[in-house]
Amino acid sequence: MKLNELSEIDGASPSRKRVGRGIGSGKGKTGGRGVKGQKSRSGVAIKGFEGGQMPIYRRLPKRGFSNAKFAKNFNTVSLGRLQTAVDAGKLDAKATVDSAALIAAGVLRRAKDGFRVLADGDLKAKLNVTAAGISKAAQEKLEKAGGSFTQENLGSEKAAEVNASKAAKTAAKKKAK
Repeated sequence: MKLNELSEIDGASPSRKRVGRGIGSGKGKTGGRGVKGQKSRSGVAIKGFEGGQMPIYRRLPKRGFSNAKFAKNFNTVSLGRLQTAVDAGKLDAKATVDSAALIAAGVLRRAKDGFRVLADGDLKAKLNVTAAGISKAAQEKLEKAGGSFTQENLGSEKAAEVNASKAAKTAAKKKAK
């Protein structure tokens, strides 16, 4: 079989409906729109209109919560992917594994709001991981391999400064007593 011998299956790509091409076509004059009324005119979009009845999307109660404004966007990295990077020599097992190290190793493309570690795959290397989060199973596997996990500070730099100043004030109060 050659490329020029290939053909489509019958009915795979039907020709488009050509409306308004005369009475004999069966779709002439009104072009299949029917007679009179709002929908026979051009420029009509009445999705969700139920003839004056309260539309269903307004009858049903609001549900749920959207935190889109403040939501964090994390990368996910599996333990198996970390082990592959260590085996390939792209990731140094002795250094701390953080977003910058993963980007340099080519494991992540960009930092986003940090990364979370998931338990897929096996880990043999002893890694010190600093991340935004880790699953329980991943933490167990990491500690079993002799590694450790440190929670990354996700707050803004301003929040970190405020927390540091509060800590300094409480330390000063304790010292004064």
